[in-house]
Amino acid sequence: MFTRTVLISLFSLSLFGCADMNKTQGGALTGGALGAGLGAIVGHETGNTGAGIAIGAAAGLLGGGLLGNESDKQNQRAESQDERMRRQEEEIRRQQRELDELRRQQSGDSYNHDSNSGNRY
Repeated sequence: MFTRTVLISLFSLSLFGCADMNKTQGGALTGGALGAGLGAIVGHETGNTGAGIAIGAAAGLLGGGLLGNESDKQNQRAESQDERMRRQEEEIRRQQRELDELRRQQSGDSYNHDSNSGNRY
């Protein structure tokens, strides 16, 4: 019964405590909670619940934090790549506008040139 209560409490804490956290923090909290829960089960079975909770929480905290940190890094790389793509697309649109303007100017010059040459005769 004690183990079940600990697991439910830790799992609830990990779910509701991660609202405004990055993935490193959320992973550490969730890993710590799950590790503590598993440590409680193992520790209870071996007759040393407190040590099991402490060891499980520490291992889960470290593992969850490392996994969350890697996820944060991946998100940052993706955001950086998205920003580079957005800038490139913006530059392509700018260059396309310049080309369109040059074409309009050329066709206007060509029309004016043809008109003027026709008036000379």
